[in-house]
Amino acid sequence: MLGLGLCLSRASASVLNLNCSLILLPMCRTLLAYLRGSQKVPSRRTRRLLDKSRTFHITCGVTICIFSGVHVAAHLVNALNFSVNYSEDFVELNAARYRDESIFFPFSQDPRKLLFTTVPGLTGVCMVLVLFLMITASTYAIRVSNYDIFWYTHNLFFVFYMLLMLHVSGGLLKYQTNLDTHPPGCINLNGTHYQNIHLQDYLSEHFRESFPEGFEKPDELTQKRFVKICMEEPRFQANFPQTWLWISGPLCLYCAERLYRCIRSNKPVTIISVIRHPSDVMEIRMVKENFKARPGQYIILHCPSVSALENHPFTLTMCPTKTKATFGVHLKIVGDWTERFRDLLLPPSSQDSEILPFIQSRNYPKLYIDGPFGSPFEESLNYEVSLCVAGGIGVTPFASILNTLLDDWEPYKLRRLYFIWVCRDIQSFRWFADLLCVLHNKFWQENRPDYVNIQLYLSQTDGIQKIIGEKYQALNSRLFIGRPRWKLLFDEIAKCNRGKTVGVFCCGPSSISKTLHKLSNRNNSYGTRFEYNKESFS
Repeated sequence: MLGLGLCLSRASASVLNLNCSLILLPMCRTLLAYLRGSQKVPSRRTRRLLDKSRTFHITCGVTICIFSGVHVAAHLVNALNFSVNYSEDFVELNAARYRDESIFFPFSQDPRKLLFTTVPGLTGVCMVLVLFLMITASTYAIRVSNYDIFWYTHNLFFVFYMLLMLHVSGGLLKYQTNLDTHPPGCINLNGTHYQNIHLQDYLSEHFRESFPEGFEKPDELTQKRFVKICMEEPRFQANFPQTWLWISGPLCLYCAERLYRCIRSNKPVTIISVIRHPSDVMEIRMVKENFKARPGQYIILHCPSVSALENHPFTLTMCPTKTKATFGVHLKIVGDWTERFRDLLLPPSSQDSEILPFIQSRNYPKLYIDGPFGSPFEESLNYEVSLCVAGGIGVTPFASILNTLLDDWEPYKLRRLYFIWVCRDIQSFRWFADLLCVLHNKFWQENRPDYVNIQLYLSQTDGIQKIIGEKYQALNSRLFIGRPRWKLLFDEIAKCNRGKTVGVFCCGPSSISKTLHKLSNRNNSYGTRFEYNKESFS
């Protein structure tokens, strides 16, 4: 039982070392963005693996939780066995201070428990508590209801790694350092020098009185064998902590990446304008020196006036180009942070839409950005045919792609784009209605009406005639009531693009995402292949 506990604790520790090192790599966002845009990763399949970084991070986190439980359970067994199997011969190897010491259980008569009086025990308890807070705050319910709790508790990872480094430095398990002068199984003859002697002489000299006169010694004792005599007492030393070797590289890489991001984002942006949109959506347009981004990427906003530590990612809806340096994001007001941020940028107003004056007429708070960072939607321009499906505010990743096509579409591989946008409220379409109309008219004038296929789906019809008028006449024929019939849509796309590979991109509710994923994996009779990519709200 003692061997089983040690084997399980050591095996689970190895799994924890591996996962504690790997879990940091998906968080190196700048490195992932570089690899995604680098020509050194030419394969689309390889680049798509980078899109699984969040899933990989979650998998490593779940594995850490499971094997932490195994590790703790194994050490509970070890704690009991160290007490019961106290060694009088090798005192240095004992974790307990005397035999049958109750070193773990709460009703011990000895108040000094091994669990709280050793470095491995105390740091282990603290790590379990920190891990419990991080895992429980990472659940979907808490992330949706109170993102602040998730964000603050997840930053306890720094405390976790500090405790981990201290945990492995306790030296609970030891190995023998003087095997040459005290080999296993040797006999200590009151300090006699180590030598090889004849067993028969050894028996005749030291065990003569053990055999009565006339007693015939067993054959196995009269055979010529050799035994090893010890020169000195055994000496033990704690094992070198292997955890340092596992986590030092990824941890240094992550810290260097965070330092680079801190230096890169230390200069605030210049806010050009703030636009109020219907359905609690706000648009921010800004500029920053030497800022470059690709369509589909996202940035992280940090406003010290709202929160000193908290920041949030937002997809770019407008990217800087060679002719203009302006870039922008759209924010939906759904939480405490966005509400406070809106109150700082926009005064209270009952109007449906308001464009505020430029920065000279209004003092905006300091706003810092970190990024840009890569996302799956960058690949939408690298397919010959792409299907982009948005649900509500999930349209933001595709807005930058549509803006890019409006500027110049010829440098990209994309030759046909199916754009599907599903909303509950008709006013939500006004976020990008102007962009869609201009893009539609552009390709009609260039005699390429099939380049962009726009389909808008509305689940509510109240006020539809009031909103859709002459200004958006081009969208009237593209507006449908109800939800898309996804199977028929995929069949139509497959029929019109026989033998081609269609990139499927989704940003919206999980129900739509699951449906599209299932249909993308379905075979069709036209030889069309669908490759699924997605971005989740959660």
